Amino acid sequence: MRPFAYLRPGSVAEAVRVSAERPEARFLGGGTNLVDLMKLGVESPGLLIDVSRLPLDRVVPTDDGGLRIGATVRNSDLAAHPAVRERYPALSQALLAGASGQLRNTATTGGNLLQRTRCLYFQDTSKPCNKRQPGSGCPAREGVHRDLAVLGHSPDCVATNPSDMAVALAALDATVHLRGPEGERAVPATEFHRLPGDNPDQDTVVRPGEMVVDVVLPPAPEGAVSLYRKARDRASYAFALASVAAVLTVRDGRVAHASLAFGGLAHRPWRARAAEDVLRGAPATEETFARAADTELAAAEPLRDNGFKVALARNLAVGVLTELTDRADRSG
Repeated sequence: MRPFAYLRPGSVAEAVRVSAERPEARFLGGGTNLVDLMKLGVESPGLLIDVSRLPLDRVVPTDDGGLRIGATVRNSDLAAHPAVRERYPALSQALLAGASGQLRNTATTGGNLLQRTRCLYFQDTSKPCNKRQPGSGCPAREGVHRDLAVLGHSPDCVATNPSDMAVALAALDATVHLRGPEGERAVPATEFHRLPGDNPDQDTVVRPGEMVVDVVLPPAPEGAVSLYRKARDRASYAFALASVAAVLTVRDGRVAHASLAFGGLAHRPWRARAAEDVLRGAPATEETFARAADTELAAAEPLRDNGFKVALARNLAVGVLTELTDRADRSG
């Protein structure tokens, strides 16, 4: 057991100040990922800053009709929140698909965004891993990579982001608010996580000393319907082989608005901009949806054992968009 210090700060300002002063510190929310990594020896913080009791546990409406979600809101509470279920169902569905009830009761919004990859080599300290030890190599490329990335990977890393919630937030155009030594800043959810490049140890754009304080959802587009769907190896809780979050508005048989994000395919939730360009203004048909998915996934570079993910993601996207069109037709 490696010794570590523990602090329960009385304010966000204190938490940020101490984090900035102590580079070896880590913020502790629910601990469902960090504590596991400490047990494995992947993380060895010298100080845990427990932010779970800070007043960041509310979901409140914004002045423009959106929602502000505090960083310590538990995943179960967020999934069950009436405004989320009614106006942003894809987010509720993603949270419910992401983990068991016990984990959802503990895991937080901020912690969910900051969770690390579940790549086997990252979690095994006896193996090299560029995310753990930059420059040591990526054995997953030639080793076990069935569950890993087909989009946006690099020679240094083929890990995937494990969050279901983050995929929905990317499709919903959410904004992540951070507070650090230099003040507050807002980062679009689509830009919060990084692609690996040659610095795969940097999962996000969070700067030293910064902490997530809340996530803001914009007002849902008028007439929009949303859905999250996930494919996994077993019916019980497992990480996504591929997933899709989509928001769709259909008017007069054509796509008036579409936002689409894939999970399980890349180092971050993959916002499907090329697919959205195809969808916008096009007939809301299965043929259009297939063409949009194919356009986006043309950039895929599967490895030896994970090419099946491309077809899986395509079929998920077509199925989700088709179901959303049927819902829009029934409600319209």
